[in-house]
Order: sequence, then C-alpha cells, then structure tokens
Amino acid sequence: MPINSLSHDFIASLAADGIRFVRILWCDNANIIRSKALHVDILSHYIEHGIGISAGQQGVPAMYDAVISASGLGPVGEIRLVPDWSNLTHLPYARGHAQAIGDMIDRGQPWTLCPRNFLKQRIASAAREGIEIQAAFENEFYLLQHADIVPVDKTLFAALLAMDINREVIDDIAEALIAQGIPVEQYYPESGPGQHEISMRYSPALVAADRQITFRATVHAIARQHNLRASFLPKIFPDAAGSGCHLHLSLWRDGKNLLPDPHDADGLSPVARAFIAGILYHLPALMAIATPSPNSYRRLRPHSWSGAFRCWGIDNREAAIRVPSDPLHKYPTHFELKTVDAAANPYLALGAVIAAGIDGVRRNLTLQEAINVDPGNLSPTERQKRGIDRLPENLGEAIAHLKQNTTLITSLNPKLAQAFLAVRQAECEAMQDFDLATEVKLLLERY
Repeated sequence: MPINSLSHDFIASLAADGIRFVRILWCDNANIIRSKALHVDILSHYIEHGIGISAGQQGVPAMYDAVISASGLGPVGEIRLVPDWSNLTHLPYARGHAQAIGDMIDRGQPWTLCPRNFLKQRIASAAREGIEIQAAFENEFYLLQHADIVPVDKTLFAALLAMDINREVIDDIAEALIAQGIPVEQYYPESGPGQHEISMRYSPALVAADRQITFRATVHAIARQHNLRASFLPKIFPDAAGSGCHLHLSLWRDGKNLLPDPHDADGLSPVARAFIAGILYHLPALMAIATPSPNSYRRLRPHSWSGAFRCWGIDNREAAIRVPSDPLHKYPTHFELKTVDAAANPYLALGAVIAAGIDGVRRNLTLQEAINVDPGNLSPTERQKRGIDRLPENLGEAIAHLKQNTTLITSLNPKLAQAFLAVRQAECEAMQDFDLATEVKLLLERY
C-alpha cells in the first residue's frame, strides 16, 4: 500500500478492527526474526520514516545479543526500519496485533546491509536478463513436547496415525497461514518422529521470502498455543531425519515458464540448464549462505536425501538439485535446491541463489549430465569421472569457499559480505567443539 494512501482513515480502520500494535519485522544475518511494535495511537508519526534500530543489529550472531567487532558495526549508527505496508497482515494468533515486514533505510536510501534490499537487487538483476523468478520455500519442522526435547509422536513417514495425532495443531497452522494470505499446498508427516512438512504455493521471489518469515513465526506461535514447541533447526536428534527448507524455483518471461523444452533430452531449456549450472558451479560457496549454521552440516550427509553431493538429477533426492518430473505438463516446470535449511536468512539465501543462476546464464555455463543413481554409492573414481563432488562437510569449509567467490561477494557488496561473514564465522568458532546436545540446547528456539 503506497504511503500516500495511509491516511487517517486507514489508521482509524486498524483501530476499529481492534489492532493495538503493529509489529515491524526484520531478519538479521543470523536469521533471527526480530521486531519492534508501534501502538496504533502513534502510528501516524512513523508511517513514512519507520522506527529506529541500531545499525549494530546486523552484526549480532545467534549465540547472544552482542555485536561481533569484525562485522564493521558497533554502537554508533541508526537505521530506519520502514514498513512495507503492502505485506501488512492481521495476526490470527495474536489478537490485537498486526505485522508488516520492514526495509532498512539509511538517510532515505536502502541500507547496504539490508538483506531484503539485497534480494530486491538480485531480482532486478534477473529482470535485466529478461527473467522473472518464482519461488517457494518448503519447510520441514519438528513438533516437540513443551517441557522437554521430546517429539509429540514416534510415527513414520506419511503415517496416517501422525496426521490424526497432530490434526488440531496442523489445521490451526494451515488456517493461520491462509488467513495471512499464504496459500497452503501440501501437508504430510515427515520421516522423523514428530516431524512435519507443509508446503506453500510458489510466488514472486520477494513475496516468497516474506512468506518464509511469516511461515516460521506462525508455526512457532500456533505450536505454543497448543502447549508445544516447534523447531526448524536442521538437526535435533542424532538418529532421526534432519529438517531442510528446500527452495523451489522456476524461471518466467512474459507469463511463460522458461524451464520446459520438448526438444531437450531432459526436457530443460538452454536458459534453465545454464541457470542450474550456475547454481551448481557456485554451490560450495552458496552453502555458507543457504546452510549457514554449524548444525546444518549434521543434516548434510550421504544417503540422507539432503543433497550432500554437487550434482543434479531427474527425481533424484540424493542430488543437490532435483528436477521433479511433471506428468501434467510432460516436461519439468520447476527445480528444487535441497541444500537449504531454515537457519538461512531467506532474503540472503534466495538472493544468492539467483546471483549464482544468473551468472550461469550470462556465462552460458554447461550443465553436467543428470545423475540417476545415488551418488554416494559410486566409487570416488566414478564420481570424479562424472564430475560429482562431495559438498563442504562443515561451515568452516563453506565460509572458505565463499570468501574466495568473487561473484557472490560482489553481489552481496563489501559491507554486507563483511558483516555476514563475521557473524557466521563467529558462530562457527563458538560452536566448533559443541556436541549435538549442546547445539540443540542453544539453537532449538532460535529457529
């Protein structure tokens, strides 16, 4: 909603609807969702210029509320968090509260460290190539007993019993998402005990990232109302499935899906092949942004359907990129990047993936052959012959790749890259000797 349409009548309508506070959200470099709230009685004073937050907020890691000095940030500096009123929504789980996701503004201009602006820039970069990005995040999460880290059930993948046990909380999550304008597409119990997956319908890239923020907040809130705890942490239990946040993507131009090509052996167009090749080329560095927690790498293991190898395949859930077959359209209409989890800031992760894909398009990179077997069952010699690499096995390796990746560092811009790397490096160093139980205790409710 444009600022000039936010009149006295608009604010009065919020009050008439019983809204007392409007929460303004942002997501930091550690992917912690944060908020300040404005009371409706004084909203008119903040409509145009938003609310102030410390610039140092983008240098805070997941462990504690203190700025990492290597981030280049500190106690000096004030940024305005300006609501994007187009995504204003009343919160069905918090009576009297509404929310809007904010943009970080510095002296009237988008702040160089704003993750949401980074994604906007990458969307614009794709548009200059004639490509519109549609995307959706596909979340897996655990429902746990409130008092302990104990799953709500001990069922198996897609167990009907799990649906019945968790019907009320899942129904309430779905209804709350729909009430906020988020279309729910599929739901099923996942393979971990108490683990579930709810998928959202695809949307333009910025909307998809905004929806991911709302999705996480909603699941946490509804779980608490049922005296449960939800967690999107990538790995909670040593002997149970980890939780990914797979990123589904399609490429469009003038209302036409650019992926399918009936003349290609794999059904993919040249632009789709180059875009996927770009992601695979940059994937070791991308992982520092898309799987950015030390805990993430406990999930990324061979034979766990998490995408531990740099390769792609049709309907291959062990490949980092899976291209689903589409019986309705005969040829692929989208693809899935599996090496993403909910420890990733969705604006940074999606923006970096777009940057990698567009680099592939601009350089016309060649996509390697599709892999139709579990790459973990191939010998090292066979994997080398077929161009299949084991992806980084810890965050430190991924950070080292990112530091050397000029394309991604340049797309982030030096200040955002410095702050992001400082935050994730600090987390890497702080948790390098943690066992799983210690990680979980610290991070369970962060994500």
